[in-house]
Amino acid sequence: MTCYFRHLQEIFKKAGVEVTSENKLQIDKIIHNVVGVEYKNCPMTWKEVKKRIAEDEDGFASKLEEAWSQRA
Repeated sequence: MTCYFRHLQEIFKKAGVEVTSENKLQIDKIIHNVVGVEYKNCPMTWKEVKKRIAEDEDGFASKLEEAWSQRA
């Protein structure tokens, strides 16, 4: 879990997501959902996140921001 978070600090800033020990799990689940990968499959999630960032970093950050703001 969260094995790729250290690489996403700038994305989190762009998305307005503050990572804390209390919300890491929730953010991880949201990222898995955004990229369409089954939860807890960290290697596949990171692969897809890298791909999406390379294609459209701002778009990925926007999707994360939207998903984070809609969390329940």
